[in-house]
Amino acid sequence: MVDYKAPIRDIRFVREELLDQYGLWNSLPGCEEASKDMIDAIMEEAAKFAENELAPLNQVGDREGCTRDDEGNVTTPTGFKEAYAQYVEGGWPTMTSPVEYGGQGMPTSLGSAIQEVAQQANWSWSMYPGLSHGAKHTIEEWGSEEQKQTYLTKLVEGSWTGTMCLTEPHCGTDLGMLKTKAEPQADGSYSLTGTKIFISSGEHDFTDNIVHVVIARTPDAPAGTKGISLFIVPKFLPNEDGEAGERNGVTCGSLEHKMGIHGNATCVMNFDGAKGFLIGELHKGMRAMFTFMNTARVGTAFQGVAHTELAYQGALAYAKDRLQMRSLTGPKNPEGPADPIIVHPDVRKMLLTIKAFAEGNRAMAHFLTLQIDTVERSESEEDRKAADDLMALLTPIAKAFMTEVGFEAANLGMQVYGGHGFISEWGMEQNVRDCRISMLYEGTTGIQALDLLGRKVMGSGGELLKPFTKMIHKFCKEHEGNETIGGYVEELAKLNKEWGEITMNIGMRAMENPDEVGAASVDYLMYAGYVSLAYFWARMALTAKAALDAGTEEEAFYTAKLETASFYFARILPRTRALVATMSTDATSLMTMSEAQFDAGY
Repeated sequence: MVDYKAPIRDIRFVREELLDQYGLWNSLPGCEEASKDMIDAIMEEAAKFAENELAPLNQVGDREGCTRDDEGNVTTPTGFKEAYAQYVEGGWPTMTSPVEYGGQGMPTSLGSAIQEVAQQANWSWSMYPGLSHGAKHTIEEWGSEEQKQTYLTKLVEGSWTGTMCLTEPHCGTDLGMLKTKAEPQADGSYSLTGTKIFISSGEHDFTDNIVHVVIARTPDAPAGTKGISLFIVPKFLPNEDGEAGERNGVTCGSLEHKMGIHGNATCVMNFDGAKGFLIGELHKGMRAMFTFMNTARVGTAFQGVAHTELAYQGALAYAKDRLQMRSLTGPKNPEGPADPIIVHPDVRKMLLTIKAFAEGNRAMAHFLTLQIDTVERSESEEDRKAADDLMALLTPIAKAFMTEVGFEAANLGMQVYGGHGFISEWGMEQNVRDCRISMLYEGTTGIQALDLLGRKVMGSGGELLKPFTKMIHKFCKEHEGNETIGGYVEELAKLNKEWGEITMNIGMRAMENPDEVGAASVDYLMYAGYVSLAYFWARMALTAKAALDAGTEEEAFYTAKLETASFYFARILPRTRALVATMSTDATSLMTMSEAQFDAGY
C-alpha cells in the first residue's frame, strides 16, 4: 500500500490563491489571529498527525473492525483509542470551537481543511470526531446555556464525543414515521424509548461518555415531521461536578456487519426509558436537527474528495512503477523489459479523471466551507444571507455529486492496478468499499437531488439558483476572449444559460405531472455538478496562468493545473450532453409500467 501524503500544497493553492481565505478572514471579526504563519504551522502539524498516526491504522481498522461484548460495550481497532488520545492532547477538537466554551475560536472553515487530511488518512477513524463536530454545532445553536455548559464544554475539549440518532428500522429518510417515544417527566426531563439503527460512532472506547442527539416524538405530538422533537441523551448522566455519573438507559444492541468503514462502530442503539433533555422548542426538532444534518452533508462531500485523493495517490504510484507492454509510439523505457503503464493513453485517462475530480471537488468543497465563515461572522446581513443561500443550493450538489464521482474515482484507482487492485494488500479495494457508503448516508443521491430540484430550485421559484448562475455569468463576461481560458469561458457561458433553460423546461412539465421532478432530479443534479466544476476549473486555470506569468519556481505544479483543466473541458464536461438528453425526456418511460409487469418473467 502506498504511504499517504497529505496534499497540503494543493489545499493551500485552493484556499489561499484561488479563494483568498486571508482576504475573507481579514474582513470578518474574530479572525485576527488566523495569520498565514499560524495557519501554515497548523496545517503542517495536521499533515504529520494524518500521515504518521492515522494512515498506518487505516488497514488495521479494516482488518480488525470493532467488537462488542455481551453487555454492549464496544472495543475499537488496535491503535484507534490511542490516536484519539493524541488528537485530544494536541488540542484539535478545540480548534474552531467558541472561546467561551473552551475553544480556540479559529474560523470554522479551517476545521474543514484539518478534517480533509484526517479523512483521507483514515475515514473510519475520522468519523468519531466528525460526529462530535455536528453535535457541537447543534448544541451551540439550539441548546440552553445550561446544556452548553454541561455538554458543549466536554465536546469541545474532546473528553466526550457525540452522535446523531435519526434512522429507525422501519423508516430511513421518511423521518415523519419514527416511533421513538419521549415521555415528559416531573423533573422536566423526558424518558425516551425506541430503537435507532445505522448510528455511526454510537458506542466506543475513546471517551468515558457519549452525547447522543436524538429525534423522538412526545405523546401529544402532531403526526409527521411537525411532531418531531430533539433531545440530548447522554450515555452517562452528568454528576453535579459535571463528570460522567450514573449509566443511562441507552445501550448498543448490536454492531452492523458492513461492506466497508469497518473501523467505525455502526450501531443499533436501544433506548429503554433513557433520560433525555429537550433541545430547542417542542415539536421543532427537525429544524434543529438540520444543523447537524447539513454539517454531516458537507463532511460527506469531503468524503468524496478523500477517497478520490486516495485513489489518485495509489494509482499514480503504481502506474509509474508497473511495467507492462510497450508504448504505441515506441519504447519509453528501452533499457527495461516493458514501459511503465503511465505511458498508455487509457491509463492516463483514468489518472487524469481522478485528478480532475480530486482537485476540482476540493476547490468546490472549500468554497462551500468558506461561506460558513461568512454566515457565522459577517457583520453584513446581506453578505450573511447571500452566503447562506449559496450553501443552501450547493450543499446537496456537493454531497451527492462529489460522492458519486468519488466512487467512480475509487473504482478507477482500483482499475489502474488491474488484478492487483482486487487484492487487499494494496488498499484500493478497501477504498472502494469504504467509499460506497458515502452515496447512502446523510440522504441518498436521489434524496439530495429531490432537495436540490424540488425544494431549493423549484421551491424558491428559481431564486436560490440565480445568485450562483449570476456569479458564473459575471466570471464569463469578465474573461470573455481571454487567451488562456477564453474557450473554457465560451463553453461555460453556454452551459450556464442552458442550466436556466433546462430548469424552466422541467418546471413547465412538472406543472402538468409532478413526477417530472423526480424523473429528472438525479440527472439535473449531476449536470449541475459538472457545470459547477467547470466554473472552478476555469478559475483554477486562470489562477495558475497568472502564477506562471508572474514567475514561479513551481512551474510543474501550475502547468499541471492548466493541463488538467484542459482535460476536464475536453473529456469530462461533455458528459453533460447525455444528461441533457435524459432530462429532456418526459417521465412516461419511467411511470407507465405496472407493478405486475415488473414481476413478469419470474
